[in-house]
Amino acid sequence: MGQTVFIPRELDANEPRVAASPDTVKRLAGLGFDVIVESGAGTASRIPDDEFGKAGAVIGKAADVAKADVVLKVRRPNEAELKAYRPGTAVIAIMDPHGNDAAVDALARAGATAFSMEFMPRITRAQSMDVLSSQANLAGYQAVIDAAAEYDRALPMMMTAAGTVPAAKAFIMGVGVAGLQAIATARRLGAVVTATDVRPAAKEQVASLGAKFLAVEDEEFRAAETAGGYAKEMSKEYQAKQAALTAEHIAKQDIVITTALIPGRPAPKLVSAAMVASMKPGSVIVDLAVERGGNVEGAVPGQVVTTANGVKIVGHLNVAGRVAASASLLYARNLFAFVETLVDKTTKTLAINRDDDLVKATMLTDGGKVVHPAFIGKPAVMIASAEPGKAAAAEKPSAPKKAAASRKLAAPKSLANKPKGIA
Repeated sequence: MGQTVFIPRELDANEPRVAASPDTVKRLAGLGFDVIVESGAGTASRIPDDEFGKAGAVIGKAADVAKADVVLKVRRPNEAELKAYRPGTAVIAIMDPHGNDAAVDALARAGATAFSMEFMPRITRAQSMDVLSSQANLAGYQAVIDAAAEYDRALPMMMTAAGTVPAAKAFIMGVGVAGLQAIATARRLGAVVTATDVRPAAKEQVASLGAKFLAVEDEEFRAAETAGGYAKEMSKEYQAKQAALTAEHIAKQDIVITTALIPGRPAPKLVSAAMVASMKPGSVIVDLAVERGGNVEGAVPGQVVTTANGVKIVGHLNVAGRVAASASLLYARNLFAFVETLVDKTTKTLAINRDDDLVKATMLTDGGKVVHPAFIGKPAVMIASAEPGKAAAAEKPSAPKKAAASRKLAAPKSLANKPKGIA
């Protein structure tokens, strides 16, 4: 019998995605794994149990995780779930570790070898594993669809015998993967689109999609990109100048979509209450950064708020999950591409090379310790194994090491594998 991969049903009520597809189940079996999928894991992503079964998976129950060598998830497992994991189990998911130190410590105490997929390095070899890009792409698309659903008028210009319907004006703030897809989608629907970003390279990308670029293009702007292609946090002076330009522009817009994130920090506030108050009744703002504190003043996570002047602020959570059937297929392929690099092709067993660049970049916990340089602290005591006969291992505490710079979490800035930027 080969080693086992387990795909659980996500317990978060706001998470409809699943970490496998029938295609990736077949591929995992081809690598030599036995695959167990918890019953109902794919239901919210339109993948019934029998499709997983036809692909070669065994349909099991939550307790089957105790048999697993590898667990593939969408969201980080909670402490209750971890109690059933065997020490040494490889757990691969979107771990969301920033600001969640207790949860990271729980992974270490459970003895999990945990990989945080959002830390995947932006190198050619890892493009197929880039979960931030695959999910941000769909979030950008869905943001426009959500905006169109809340906007009570047509988006494209329509010339009819009864008169002309003007095109909606859409403004995209943050031109990473999500922003670029939002631009492309809004343009397809016929809106007149403008966009802004603090990175100079974004100007050309915006123009290539048929939109107009808006920014204060001074010396700071021209130096506002890291060597890795990520956005830098701008000075207060620049932010003030950009805010003045943006405020004038937003007052004329029908739809605003914000996507700006700064790695490891709360989302920057881009749209003030005064800017919202300047917009016309019926205008719509979609805040894709609402889960990180939001770009828009007045945005409420999980709600659509209507302001006193009739502007709707959309704060849907897990926007990629709103198109779960598509998001799950892409996410599952991201995970499989990574798992494939962890397997010895000769023995068809898991063989994690801790010197591999992908492993070093993504490994969060290992052997009862937090090992990622951005989160290193005291080793944790492992949770007792659910497997009979295995004693819990304990580690002696050691002095905390100084944390290294946080891995950049923003998504890449292009839909076509160009240099990377804001999500």
